[in-house]
Amino acid sequence: MPAVALNTILGRWGKKASSEWNISGEPCSGLASDKSDWDNYPNINPFIKCDCTFSNNTLCHITRLRVTNLSVVGEIPLELQNFTYMLDLNLGYNYLTGAVPSFFGKFTFMKYLAFPFNALSGPLPKELGNLTNLLSLGISFNNFSGQLPEELGNMTNLQQMYIDSCGFSGPFPSTFSKLQNLKILRSSDNDFTGKIPDYLGIMPKLEDIILRNCKISGNLAPVDFSKFGVLTLLFLGNNSFTGSLPDAISPSLKAINLVANNFELGTIGHSTLPSGLNCLQQDTPCFRGSPEYYSFAVDCGNNRTTRGLDGTIYEPDAANLGAASYYVTSDTRWGVSNVGNYFLATDGVNIINSPQKIQNVLDSRLFETARMSASSVRYYGLGLENGNYTVLLQFAEFAYPDTQSWLSLGRRVFDIYVQGDLKEKNFDIRKMAGGKSFTAVNRSYTARVSKNFLEIHLFWADFTPTVRNGVPKRRSKAGAIAGITIGALVLGVVSLFGIFLLVKKRRTIAQQQEELYNLAGQPDVFSNTELKLATDNFSYQNIIGEGGYGPVYKGKLPDGRVIAVKQLSETSHQGKSQFVTEVATISAVQHRNLVKLHGCCIDSKTPLLVYEYLENGSMDRAIFGHSSLKLDWATRFDIILGIARGLTYLHEESSVRIVHRDIKASNVLLDTDLTPKISDFGLAKLYDEKKTHVSTRIAGTMGYLAPEYAMRGHLSEKADVFAFGVLMLETVAGRSNTNNSLEESKIYLLEWAWGLYEMGQALHVVDPCLKEFDEKEAFRVICIALLCTQGSPHQRPPMSRVVAMLTGDVDVAEVVTKPSYITEWQLRDGGSSSYTTSSYAGSSNPEFSRQRETNPLAQSSPTITKASLVGR
Repeated sequence: MPAVALNTILGRWGKKASSEWNISGEPCSGLASDKSDWDNYPNINPFIKCDCTFSNNTLCHITRLRVTNLSVVGEIPLELQNFTYMLDLNLGYNYLTGAVPSFFGKFTFMKYLAFPFNALSGPLPKELGNLTNLLSLGISFNNFSGQLPEELGNMTNLQQMYIDSCGFSGPFPSTFSKLQNLKILRSSDNDFTGKIPDYLGIMPKLEDIILRNCKISGNLAPVDFSKFGVLTLLFLGNNSFTGSLPDAISPSLKAINLVANNFELGTIGHSTLPSGLNCLQQDTPCFRGSPEYYSFAVDCGNNRTTRGLDGTIYEPDAANLGAASYYVTSDTRWGVSNVGNYFLATDGVNIINSPQKIQNVLDSRLFETARMSASSVRYYGLGLENGNYTVLLQFAEFAYPDTQSWLSLGRRVFDIYVQGDLKEKNFDIRKMAGGKSFTAVNRSYTARVSKNFLEIHLFWADFTPTVRNGVPKRRSKAGAIAGITIGALVLGVVSLFGIFLLVKKRRTIAQQQEELYNLAGQPDVFSNTELKLATDNFSYQNIIGEGGYGPVYKGKLPDGRVIAVKQLSETSHQGKSQFVTEVATISAVQHRNLVKLHGCCIDSKTPLLVYEYLENGSMDRAIFGHSSLKLDWATRFDIILGIARGLTYLHEESSVRIVHRDIKASNVLLDTDLTPKISDFGLAKLYDEKKTHVSTRIAGTMGYLAPEYAMRGHLSEKADVFAFGVLMLETVAGRSNTNNSLEESKIYLLEWAWGLYEMGQALHVVDPCLKEFDEKEAFRVICIALLCTQGSPHQRPPMSRVVAMLTGDVDVAEVVTKPSYITEWQLRDGGSSSYTTSSYAGSSNPEFSRQRETNPLAQSSPTITKASLVGR
């Protein structure tokens, strides 16, 4: 019966049985009935295998059937249901149409089922779930519809599932959690919905997970990728994933693609990926935002650097890549990754030598060696300056006319993608070369680099068939997908605007470097690579602070110097030319109480400033944080005096007058000896010699803002004086200017201090942790702080006067009355001593703007009596 059915099927398809297995009309004869492995005869097609051990070796059943790539047209024949002992059925790469018949569920002995690259349609029958012995299911590139049947979860022995480009929709079945033996899951280019199945995390045997362009979304957090001890491929690109990458991914990973998702860039850590592999992901911070290059050129397959006749330096590319592997240059300038086996490769070597010179090329030396082709090869340009580029490719085909396997491949075609855009479909090197081997073909494409990343993808994949009337012409065979050889694929990337743009950009950097070398402070010029090494590639673990201008990283230079690297954010409005000017200003401003600038870096997209590293961190941690520092009164007074001297230098003694605009505890750093040093000066907009300035952008921190600056943007050095007054009170009190955990009368430090002063209890503001302190000195500091926080900027003393009052060279001027903004806060709150943040941001009280502005510094100074020193 099966023999009759087989003859009917082959006759309907117009195919003949080979005499090698169909002797004298008996199908189960010859090679079909012996014990040899049918994989040893790939060129016999159609081909069957029989098991003749039934009924004491008197009965044969057909157990394997292969009819592949023979342009078979029509539906799957009903006669196939007679092969109930079938173990292996392969009908791939034909033009089969219609639905998959439900009788496939009768093949309960089936281990291998494949019918990829056809035009089958309709839903997949749930009866396939009966194939509980199935090891491999390959149905990719068909036109199915609907959801995957829940019953497929019954295939508990399944090891390989290939369902790419099938048209499936809906969520992944929850029953797939039972597929604990699954090693390969390839399901790209479908229309699934929902999230990535969390049960993948309990399938530890998975080696390949390819879910590219599946329309799935959500967070990857539910899947524990660290448990995949044998995971080799992870392709999740072109979906809608959000959140962060997993904390750990299998150490066996060889290829990964996560591009075109919505991951949070700041959460992507280098520790999640094997060394070098993180650089091949479009959205990782390995290179994004830190461009270093404008071009690169690779001589594929060559083991040495080659200078072309035009002067282009072609870097070597001699790494032997396995079936799933990658290579990234030591300077992370470019990389290459491979997926699939190499045709004709032996002993793992996939670099070959050309047997003769290549024609139609200016420099044949570039084609002396070549990289053999695999199913998928990607070349990556890393750390490129964003902009428009031209990608130049040169191909040549090395022919082996005496090799039978080569001749059997037929037409050798592949697709070319640049930045994910299809540039060439079914590109045929030999056809483009006029039918000649050893003849180069040149291609040039434009590409837009937007994330400092360029991807060139060469993909050998057959195309999904389209059924037409009649029998179609013979297509290229399946072996052509992974079986071509490209001679010396040469990649060259140059600027789209030509040499002019390339030279122009380099000239700009050279000019900036020359300017920096001529600065008065002579700061060092660091390379981006040098600072990457010092900060462990700007590792998140090395961040020691985050200000309004960007994060600060701790680093260590090769000479042993420990540094702090400030990475100016894009939102800090720093252009490169403006950056050079600001560096010139900062380098010339040097004082014992200012943080020292070592140098800068300008060859990265985001400018970098390199400062001295101060061991004791910021003052806010020392004063009211959880620092182990215990500051006595004498130390606090020295810190206050040091800050005052630093501000005096900025306002009055520096060659360029600088208004800091953001004086606060976190912008004062402490060195080993607890000497205070002001940071972040010079980064704000520079001001001319005018006494005031109306700013269109308020830079500062709530709680430290002077009323005239907060309300009107009216800026002068007196805004710094006000902020310093608040900082003095914080240092005395050992607390921040706002603390909602305290009782209502003490929430706002400035208002509370004024209230205590009016009641003759000013010393109650002193930090209760200070058991001993100089009461007279503390009272003087409090009075100076209240004087610095007067409502009118004209009533606040200049910083040089503040220094003189702190040191006792000048008596403290009389504080006449409480500022009007304090009174207004209390009135708005119904007479209570608390006030709102919005009130503090600035008062529009007419009394404030019209009040008589007397200069208390011109008046006689009162004598501080014992009555004024009310203790606690």
